[in-house]
Amino acid sequence: MTSFAQVCGIHDMPRTAACEHLLERIASQGIERVRIGWCDLHGVLRGKTLMAGAVADALASGVSLVSTVMLKDTSDRTAFAVFDGSLAAQMPGFGFANNLILLPDPASFRVLPWAPGTGWLQAQPWFDDGTPVALDTRRALQAALVRLQALGLGLRCGLEVEFHIYRIEDARLDPQRAAWPGEPPAVSMIHPGYNLLAEGWADLADEPLAIVQRAAQGLGLPLRSLEIELGPSQVEAVFDATDALTAADHMVLFRNGVRQALRRAGYHASFVCRPPFPNVMASGWHLHQSVVDASSGVNRFCRDTPAPGSSPADAGHSLSPLGEQWLAGLLEHARGMAVFCTPTINGFGRFRPHALAPQSVLWGRDNRGAMLRVLGRCGDAATRIENRIGEPSANPYLYMAAQIHAGLDGIERRLTAPRATDAPYAGAGPALPTSLEEALAALDGDAALKRAFGEPLMRCVQRVKRAECERHAQAADKDEWQRREYFGRF
Repeated sequence: MTSFAQVCGIHDMPRTAACEHLLERIASQGIERVRIGWCDLHGVLRGKTLMAGAVADALASGVSLVSTVMLKDTSDRTAFAVFDGSLAAQMPGFGFANNLILLPDPASFRVLPWAPGTGWLQAQPWFDDGTPVALDTRRALQAALVRLQALGLGLRCGLEVEFHIYRIEDARLDPQRAAWPGEPPAVSMIHPGYNLLAEGWADLADEPLAIVQRAAQGLGLPLRSLEIELGPSQVEAVFDATDALTAADHMVLFRNGVRQALRRAGYHASFVCRPPFPNVMASGWHLHQSVVDASSGVNRFCRDTPAPGSSPADAGHSLSPLGEQWLAGLLEHARGMAVFCTPTINGFGRFRPHALAPQSVLWGRDNRGAMLRVLGRCGDAATRIENRIGEPSANPYLYMAAQIHAGLDGIERRLTAPRATDAPYAGAGPALPTSLEEALAALDGDAALKRAFGEPLMRCVQRVKRAECERHAQAADKDEWQRREYFGRF
């Protein structure tokens, strides 16, 4: 009998061997249950927990998933009228809360270090006829990487992720006060802030930071450092660079794992940009990127000597022609990609003058006020571009795919970059969007990005994020709306 995995065209001899090895490992390690995880539009893992004996069938036949989870906004409300018969014409394959099927990847198996006897498998959704679901954000990144691969190129990404950790004082799980969304927990700080990189504050926060370390390393993530950030209860995690798809998978696993491991110990980790407290410091997600030769891994941004006649303010002083084109593409599509990098209403509060966050579409050489920070010198294999527009709750697959589509447009059109800024807050350059509504309008006007991502995904993103904006506009207490919508959930 043909399995569903065979119908989908993904079950070959290597996968067969991987499935057999996985089942042996589950038995030998005494795994009792396995979580089947899938990343939604908002970068949050969803899925089902199977008993160990059900994993073999899931590998062959998949696990059913109600299709509405792909159409939900940040409050978990479905943004489409799924019981309206016209939905199938708008979103082929969707309607009436039908089933999709998750197929796990046996090579993705991990034992969760904070959950005894529990394993985890990454999965992607398929329609019941064996065709892939285009709304899957991981597939969006895979499709972008195929475009790069066609040119013999790959993308390497390094993650710098700021976030907040708080001690839970009251979980606020009183059923008499349940609402949609529910109340976030009442919390206290793990360090008082305003003492950047202070060793004393790191020691004060040692217990939760140790939990973060054990969770990340237990998942096999390339954690490089944990640091005390400037804001109260704010920290940063830095990871070694990997290929883009692996880096995106790592970001999803890190956020999910850290939140769960800390919660079990009485802490609340929040990747929302601006937690709902006075004097809070906004968190960013700085994405380091370099294009490499797909075969050799050689950094294609690097050049041996400066371009003739160039000065440090010229991109060609340290970036190759391809690197300058990539940089120019990121600048060209900065406003259109903003919704993928900063996808919440909360995140746009970060773009303030002199706040180590960008305000304008500019690049600078080792300049933390510019949107794009170019790092490296001639002959430096670590030459890279750091995009500072992201917020830590962004969906990593969409964030990275946007970089690829923008950078490739720069390469294909042979764009040139303007001179570097030395005054990132002086008002030069186009302004970045100042709201989610403005970012959505910018994306709607970016034909190249829309074409690259494809109509089904763009229709879903626009509808879901506009539903979020509409509910925020209708909220009587907008601060309370953000506390419930974001702080307790992201």
